[in-house]
Amino acid sequence: MDAYLLDWANLLLRWLHVVTAVAWIGASLHFVLLDDSLYKPEDPELKKKGVDGEAWAVHGGGFYHSNKYLVAPPNLPEKLHWSYWESYATWLSGFALLCVLYFVNASSFLVDKAVFDWSPGAAVAGALAYLVLGWVVYDGICRVFGRKPDGSVGGDLKVGIGVFLYTCVAAWIACHLFAGRAAFLLTGAMLATVMSANVLMVIIPGQRKVVAALRAKQPVDPNHGKRGKQRSVHNTYFTMPVLIAMLSNHYGMVTQHRLNWLVLVLMMLAGALIRLFFVLRHKAPPRWEIAAAAVALLAGVALLVAPPKADSAVGQAAAAVPVSFAQVQAVVGERCAMCHNAQVVSKNVQLHTPELIASHAQQIYQQAVVLKAMPMSNATQMTDAERALLGRWYEAGASPR
Repeated sequence: MDAYLLDWANLLLRWLHVVTAVAWIGASLHFVLLDDSLYKPEDPELKKKGVDGEAWAVHGGGFYHSNKYLVAPPNLPEKLHWSYWESYATWLSGFALLCVLYFVNASSFLVDKAVFDWSPGAAVAGALAYLVLGWVVYDGICRVFGRKPDGSVGGDLKVGIGVFLYTCVAAWIACHLFAGRAAFLLTGAMLATVMSANVLMVIIPGQRKVVAALRAKQPVDPNHGKRGKQRSVHNTYFTMPVLIAMLSNHYGMVTQHRLNWLVLVLMMLAGALIRLFFVLRHKAPPRWEIAAAAVALLAGVALLVAPPKADSAVGQAAAAVPVSFAQVQAVVGERCAMCHNAQVVSKNVQLHTPELIASHAQQIYQQAVVLKAMPMSNATQMTDAERALLGRWYEAGASPR
């Protein structure tokens, strides 16, 4: 029953996390599109009001006219829309999901003794430290390298290089401490934590100070806006790397590769390039060379993780040898049944009888042979030969005899 309730918590939290993430990412993409679509107003009345940029749009049967003020309108309205709850809800639901799925089952999901042999409790503490240090180091890079000699905000290139290098180091550390699947997810979660902390610790506090100064008719410190804009731009480019890190952790071909940290970095870099392509497209003709670079990176990753070609003669000979169900049952009993039996029913799957193995043949083939996602973190050390044996059994009809 505990496993059943955890599965429900997993499902509902995952649903909530996706909904809130869609809301947050959607708002972020909308404001980037809006900001990059603005043009200098020509209407004297708009200029007189202090409008620095305007944009017209048509959607849903109506027309929208957006105005952006360089600092603020002459009369700041009492009612202002603030975009921050989407960020907080996304992080909170994601952290809750991390606890339910990974921390509760740390021995299976976080720890891979072939990678690093430590206790489940130590692994959970290490994961929490990894998330916290991600923000601390990132924020330090922004503060140290993102400051001009006069004290104003700047140094975007230096900050960008520093953040990229730290992300590479963080990915390497995660892949040498945690199970491959957990390492990918934690790296994505670390960047997502940075994004949400940017909103909580920098962007919103800066905006509140600006609004308070305007309402009090006091001078506005321009660094609040510059700093918030810098962090907002970072969040924009983190979006796609976070998504690819989160999604790719379901695919053993990348998470279990011996150079999985490099695979993760290259995929996240491709995601950042894809985002850059769309950001620039709002301002100018499409930069197809950027899209081509992203595609080339992903193609390179596909070649890097591709399984080695087996000798055709050996492969044909192996395929010609019939697989007995006794062989299949031995592999499943040794590699899978510890989490799928009469007492432990992970994911509502039991594999302790011939009938159950046959009824779940498609899932076994999909998860253990095609995706190589199971056993989780390959905790039972299933070999490629055993996966191939299960594959031949399934392709021959998955007979329970």
